[in-house]
Amino acid sequence: MQGRRLSSYGRRIPHHKEPRLQPFYFAVKKTRRKHQEKRSEVLIKMATKYIEINDDRPKPIIDKRPEDDYKNLDTKAIKEFSFNKSKYFQIDRNSLIPGSSVNFNIFIQKGMDFQAVIKADKESHVALNEELLNNFHSDAACEVVISEGDIHLYRSYLDSLLRSSKSSEKGQAHKKAFVIKENSKMLMKDLLNDPRSGEKIKEVKNSVNTITDSLLENKDMIYTMLTLSKYDYYTYTHCVNVAVLSIGLAIAIGLNKEYIENLGTGAMLHDIGKTAISSEILNKQGKLTEYEYKMIQEHVREGEKILKENKEIPEEAHSAVLQHHEKLSGKGYPYGLKGEEINLFGRVTGISDCYDALTTQRPYKHAFNPYEALKIISKETEDYDANLLTGFIKMLGKMKN
Repeated sequence: MQGRRLSSYGRRIPHHKEPRLQPFYFAVKKTRRKHQEKRSEVLIKMATKYIEINDDRPKPIIDKRPEDDYKNLDTKAIKEFSFNKSKYFQIDRNSLIPGSSVNFNIFIQKGMDFQAVIKADKESHVALNEELLNNFHSDAACEVVISEGDIHLYRSYLDSLLRSSKSSEKGQAHKKAFVIKENSKMLMKDLLNDPRSGEKIKEVKNSVNTITDSLLENKDMIYTMLTLSKYDYYTYTHCVNVAVLSIGLAIAIGLNKEYIENLGTGAMLHDIGKTAISSEILNKQGKLTEYEYKMIQEHVREGEKILKENKEIPEEAHSAVLQHHEKLSGKGYPYGLKGEEINLFGRVTGISDCYDALTTQRPYKHAFNPYEALKIISKETEDYDANLLTGFIKMLGKMKN
């Protein structure tokens, strides 16, 4: 790659440290502002070609509400919900397989309420059947969660799925990828509860390496490793999704394994600074005030502070944390960097972060399907690297096909 590249601290990185990219990364040549609209059209057409639009995600029951509606929200109830939400762990409903049995309670989150659907414990296991599982698959506007205290039981349940010999070789590979993803979510939740734990950060790094190995071995596993949030946003799930997408894109553009793992580590930790932000602000069910929005923006700097305390995290990984909200146009934050001032890791993580946010359901905003999300991002040709978007679209196309 030609031109300068800056580290997260603004220092120039020698050219010999630049990762080498596959030829197609350069296929979309840089154009001037007058050509940006045409480039956007090309990217949107490419998304149409590569991404299947027959998204089977159920239509949202709650659409985006008028701003006035937020004035009637119960502040006390929201604070209580924020506290309660932290005591649960979001699981992928696809982990609940007919014929298996569980020894932990399973809840559904509807709105700000958590309702027990399956009641079980160590002494009384509950066998899962189609009729019982319909409770989870028939309701679009809910998340499936378990008590935080039962995470170790859920981990044992996942291990039991791997030990099952009923699956084909392909099915077993999907199970393995699925378990890697769910374990990564558990590790991230632990880390977000104790963000300065060097041991937990080391475990997350190892998890990133495992994800990288799995995707290098079989790129088709990438969709298995993504979690579609049906109703609400969970930071640890988002972090894993962004890491998986970033690793997938890094593989697509031909980075070597060391760079892929460093990028994946930064992407997994990109929102670690949100641990310093009030949970009431993070879980607010409406439009943020100007003050609240500025507080949210501080998560970038807070994340960088945490990473600086851990010497095991490579400096390059810091860029994914510090620069994932920077825009090529200079309209991003926290420093308003432009163009080549934003390094590759920040650009990749920024695209992955935006895509996952757009495709995640919220109580006050419906989720876009992959094509709609890419169409939105592709229109922002001033903000996102069109070369990387080309690779991102092709990657998603391969994931679906």
